[in-house]
Amino acid sequence: MKQLIIAAALAAALAAGAETKVGTVDLMLLVRNHPDYERNKTFLSDKDKDGQKKLDEIKKEGEELQDEGKKLAEQFRNPMLAEKAKADLERQLLDIQQRLAKIEQNYRAEAMRIRQELQEDEARMLKSTTTDLRRRIEKFAEKGGYDLILDKNAAPYSRKAFDVTDDLLKDMGVEPANAKGRDEGK
Repeated sequence: MKQLIIAAALAAALAAGAETKVGTVDLMLLVRNHPDYERNKTFLSDKDKDGQKKLDEIKKEGEELQDEGKKLAEQFRNPMLAEKAKADLERQLLDIQQRLAKIEQNYRAEAMRIRQELQEDEARMLKSTTTDLRRRIEKFAEKGGYDLILDKNAAPYSRKAFDVTDDLLKDMGVEPANAKGRDEGK
């Protein structure tokens, strides 16, 4: 819908005979080369590793409890076992089963919490990056006299001459030939 409104405004400006200066940018390329990109990526990776460590600890606790349960189950199968000892082992096995259920529930809840936190952090960081890029694009457009700058992926077709991505990369201190992800976008 937003693209349709922009296209209609552009068509109206062109029809009115106004000279309109248009540019396009590869927003994903700009995001991948933003000064904060690597730091954000490292932060998310480290946070994911920390979360995985927590999950591994919970999993290890469950495995140790399962091993304990297996040993008790082996003892329970002993035909020479007295009834009192058998009842005691049965109680212990039931306790282990309940504790395992709690550990499994804790594991699932922790995994969900970690995943949600990562998604929220990633969304927050992406929003911060895109807000900064919009500010940079706006300054670039004002300085260069552009009336409209679109994400090149929003337009089914645009001439390469409209692409100002390299100029914005330079503005961010990135040499366009060395831009990360340039081959991925083509």
